[in-house]
Amino acid sequence: MNFPQQPPKKRTPVWVWVVAVFGVLFVLGTIGNAVGGGKKDATPITAAASAAPSAALVAPITSATPPVVPTVAPRSTTSVAPAAPAAAQVAMPSVVCMNLQAAQNAIQAAGVWYSRSTDATGKGRMQISDRNWIVVSQAPAPGVLIGEGDAVLSVVKIGEPNSCS
Repeated sequence: MNFPQQPPKKRTPVWVWVVAVFGVLFVLGTIGNAVGGGKKDATPITAAASAAPSAALVAPITSATPPVVPTVAPRSTTSVAPAAPAAAQVAMPSVVCMNLQAAQNAIQAAGVWYSRSTDATGKGRMQISDRNWIVVSQAPAPGVLIGEGDAVLSVVKIGEPNSCS
């Protein structure tokens, strides 16, 4: 029995799909920018800004003089950042021989939220699970005043040779 042969299906070239995807992304980006998605200095609408207008704005004009329209000075393109408040200094707690998580908790309880840790073996391993590491040395010493990021804890994995065992 002889079946009629069907012509092979034509496949759309990959470059056509790539161009189509980039075209769609371009159009979506253009629309987003047109409706305000690209503004970096947009002020968010708050409940106070969206409340009903005040009576002074909707009062009828009773005099023959034209209303005074307030002018708005153009925004400066340069800005000066306000001076950051001086960081509080706290005494470094003694955290040697604690697991890394407990050491970080002690430093945070003292008032500093950001501390650093390094692999004391020199292998450069990252401390993903803080509970699996033990602090073998700290800098600065206990009692020295520290700020954010000043505490550096040298750690090894629990079970590795260390001075705390």
